[in-house]
Amino acid sequence: MNSGVKKVTPYKIISLIILVILAILFAFPLYWIITGAFKTGASINATTPDWFPKEWVLDNFRKLFSRQMAPLWEFYIPFSGRFTKDGQAILISAGPVVPAAIRWLINTVFMAVMAMLLTCITAAMAGYALAKKRFKGQTILFSLIVCAMALPKQVILIPLLREMSALNLYNTIWSVILPAVGWPFGVFLMKQFSEGIPGEMLEAARVDGAGEIKTFINIVLPMIKPGIGALAIFTFINSWNDYFMQLIMLSSTSRLTISLGIAKLQAENSTDFGLIMAGATLAAVPIILVFIAFQKYFTKGITMGAVKG
Repeated sequence: MNSGVKKVTPYKIISLIILVILAILFAFPLYWIITGAFKTGASINATTPDWFPKEWVLDNFRKLFSRQMAPLWEFYIPFSGRFTKDGQAILISAGPVVPAAIRWLINTVFMAVMAMLLTCITAAMAGYALAKKRFKGQTILFSLIVCAMALPKQVILIPLLREMSALNLYNTIWSVILPAVGWPFGVFLMKQFSEGIPGEMLEAARVDGAGEIKTFINIVLPMIKPGIGALAIFTFINSWNDYFMQLIMLSSTSRLTISLGIAKLQAENSTDFGLIMAGATLAAVPIILVFIAFQKYFTKGITMGAVKG
């Protein structure tokens, strides 16, 4: 008898059926949005739903890209308002005028990528320091970080709003990026991964004359790479979907994110579901690509985190 053949049990069959059903339930809203973006208005509003578009059209995307226009790129230099006469941040515009939806997508990608990079860098360094360094107040500091994880964002909204206004960053994309950088969960996650770094390796690096920066780059980062990959996905998705903070901090049309832009389209076109689905489809594509790119690190990071407890 071939020992390499896995035995099929009723438990495995039932588990597979349940997983398939759950996968279909979770994927169906995405399927409905994507297919709805290519349906006609009559098909979307039909009493009997069309599970598959009878006629594929691009009218919804044409309307999405023709509603409003905005500059292709606007870059605000952080804190530059302190050096101008009117107190406004220095604005650099580039590129031609494009559909506002393209600009919203660029704003959101820039916001999510910058928040992801800055959060991963700061969380990796802070987590390593809390796990492998010994200093006064270490336990208290980590306890505060854990407590901050349970703190609702609404509680710190007013202080954040006043801080961004004082720094002349309100209504700029940086007012959404910077508050996301100090994410307590990121520090906590990186500390858990850094705990698994053997102290002997760090001591050997110091004996060989490696400084803190070289040790962190050559030894620490490769060992916590799965955790950074998982944190990158968490941070990207969290920043992308942080509708509440974006709604409070951004107001100008050219500075909106794709989530705010879709909400604005929904308010102006409450019955045009095709237009809204086209915007939602445009917003879903980057998230899907990021998850596919980081899926290996995401799965490995979650598994390692679960084993460590």
